[in-house]
Amino acid sequence: MIVENTQTQMRKGILEYCILSIISKKEIYASDIINELKKARLLVVEGTLYPLLTRLKNNGLLSYNWVESTSGPPRKYYVLTEAGLKVLEHLDKTWSELVFAVNTSIEGREIKP
Repeated sequence: MIVENTQTQMRKGILEYCILSIISKKEIYASDIINELKKARLLVVEGTLYPLLTRLKNNGLLSYNWVESTSGPPRKYYVLTEAGLKVLEHLDKTWSELVFAVNTSIEGREIKP
């Protein structure tokens, strides 16, 4: 159905931005990123997250550190690079512009929940 396709595309379009925003707050483990996305009602599985994290790292936006774990193997914790912070600043501006555009477009229309 067209609604579900559009909803999927909208979510995909903001996923990278949300992930960069989450990582910008603190050094973070992948499963904690998934938990943060779940809290925001953006359901993402590891099979989606890990390739995206790899792509962001390969593009120089993320780096990671291995941290020893008391309950298993070392864990990979992600952090934004300087380039990642700059990209996030641009995305913040783009997001603000998009929010304005959408709000302006729907202004005056009755939206039913």
